[in-house]
Amino acid sequence: MTRHLLVIGAQRSGTTYLQSLLEAHPQIAMARPTRPEPKVFCSDELAANGPDWYRDTYFAHATDERIFGEKSTSYLEDPLAPARVLRTLGGAEIAVMLRDPLQRAVSNWRFSTDNGLETRPLEAALRENLAAPTPWDPASTSVSPFAYVERGRYADYLEPWLEAFPGSSHVWFLDELVGDERAVGALYAELGVDPHPLPDAHERAVNESRQTRPTLPPDLVGRLRAYFSDADLALERLLGRALPWQADEGGAAHG
Repeated sequence: MTRHLLVIGAQRSGTTYLQSLLEAHPQIAMARPTRPEPKVFCSDELAANGPDWYRDTYFAHATDERIFGEKSTSYLEDPLAPARVLRTLGGAEIAVMLRDPLQRAVSNWRFSTDNGLETRPLEAALRENLAAPTPWDPASTSVSPFAYVERGRYADYLEPWLEAFPGSSHVWFLDELVGDERAVGALYAELGVDPHPLPDAHERAVNESRQTRPTLPPDLVGRLRAYFSDADLALERLLGRALPWQADEGGAAHG
């Protein structure tokens, strides 16, 4: 029986890289088109169309694959999405990619700048974001392009998903996957698909910014680390494991 897999986030944390790994496996069919992301479960109206509509709309190309996968990174931050998934699909496997939240914030700024959404320098944008929450109207957009630090508090968003899908959630860290053939092989095994020659994409991240890598001043790095400290601790407790970026804070000013 075909299973559903949802890659729910986090944004700017390697989900496009993860999608490339999933698409390369012959036993996994990923939703098409990939852009724009389907975001079916961010909408009561779309989710109410039901499972047959969902499969016919996004998996008409599929044949005998074991897994139907979809990447919509807005899902992680939508508190109503888990219930919509359960109502529509009856169950699913959940995949989450995470990275150092400081690096994620920098990558988010670079993405917003590349796409003409952000005009402030990186340092100014992050200092202003730390000083006050970023205004965000969920009715007009599924994400905030300027919530650089808030969106790195992963435990706040992840906990409802782990509660809704306690036995079928997978959490991976970008830095532990990129370029590690054994880790990617373990990912396939965790999803219950056969071993498969790894794609060339496993050696590199994808969807990278065109900009050179910025460096943050030490005082701002310290403030960001302090801001994320309680959220990182909550995530560590939620997952029951150490976080890889805590062992290498020296490189955390890049994204």
